[in-house]
Amino acid sequence: MKQFDAIIIGAGATGLFCAAQIGQGGKSVLVLDNGKKIGRKILMSGGGFCNFTNLDVTPNHYICQNRHFVKSALARYTNWDFISLVASYGICYHEKELGQLFCDESSQQIVDLLQAECEKGNVDIQLRQAVSSIEKSANFFHIQTACESYQTENLIIATGGLSMAGLGASPFGYKIAEQFGIPVIPVRASLVPFTWKESDKIFATLSGIALPVSVSNRNKTFSNQMLFTHRGLSGPAILQISNYWDLGETVEIDLLPSASILDILNELRQSSPKLQLKTVLSRYLPKKLVELWIEQQMIKDQIIAQLNKADLAFLDHFIHHWQFLPNGTEGYRTAEVTMGGVDTDYISSKTMEAKNVQGLYFIGEVLDVTGWLGGYNFQWAWSSAFACAESILEK
Repeated sequence: MKQFDAIIIGAGATGLFCAAQIGQGGKSVLVLDNGKKIGRKILMSGGGFCNFTNLDVTPNHYICQNRHFVKSALARYTNWDFISLVASYGICYHEKELGQLFCDESSQQIVDLLQAECEKGNVDIQLRQAVSSIEKSANFFHIQTACESYQTENLIIATGGLSMAGLGASPFGYKIAEQFGIPVIPVRASLVPFTWKESDKIFATLSGIALPVSVSNRNKTFSNQMLFTHRGLSGPAILQISNYWDLGETVEIDLLPSASILDILNELRQSSPKLQLKTVLSRYLPKKLVELWIEQQMIKDQIIAQLNKADLAFLDHFIHHWQFLPNGTEGYRTAEVTMGGVDTDYISSKTMEAKNVQGLYFIGEVLDVTGWLGGYNFQWAWSSAFACAESILEK
């Protein structure tokens, strides 16, 4: 039986970064993963350019049933710490919008960075190693794979959530938590597109059209791009609100957040009263969307001078207060993250160690911590991994 100071299950962003810190601190580390290569989800992230953190990271950018849980880890390993690490590898990056930082070249650069950091720490990474069982004796965890047995005092679960099942996502981490008496907050797909109800599938013909919107529910409002797809609504604004949306809930969408359609129409009724409504709306909104409204008789095309108060009030509500009731979401297949996870009330916010099982740690997405779109989930990966590693090195 092979023995290590720490064994990490999961060779994603969180597991690799944690392994590198522990290894560079002088302890022996093994990383086990059932996949063919490391960092598979990293490679897919950010459209292949990896949104590795954000310039503005606060606890308010995270959702967790214990809203204070993220504070300690985020303060001890900040976005600026990881930005410095990226810069030390000569990786060029850029701010896309709203503080989101992406690699200039490729997500592979972040995977290469993590691999290099692991090599500095002499980390042993074993791929295609499915763990068949984990047991605990007095001081040691015993890990069994198909072809090897391992032993360690420190077992770190970094298996992520259920999003992107095609990249090897599984409920393994949740099962380990439950095995050791740690509750799991019910999970669901998040940062995920909405799908059409049958009555709204007429909008599928607009697939590929994007526009800036403001989308709200009773909890939050987000302003960003919205994208029509064959299946429903996507884009950053929709993904953000999905974190706060419940099944059966209507969201309100302002399709023209930068201007008032009433002000526009009232002004043009004075200066250009013979303009057609379709012409005016097409100046501010996608032409195909306006044409669809008219074809489906949702609005009536007419000369704007003929619009009465009731018409104007209707258009104001129709454009600035679209009540959209999603059928559901696209689920884990396209979700960026998993909402819910290992109950943080049972985990130390300073060390990521289970309060009831000495030497058992949970880090990253497997925990009930969900960040906003924009690099926040990667920052949680780095920060929670660092907190765990620091704790183990201090033992």
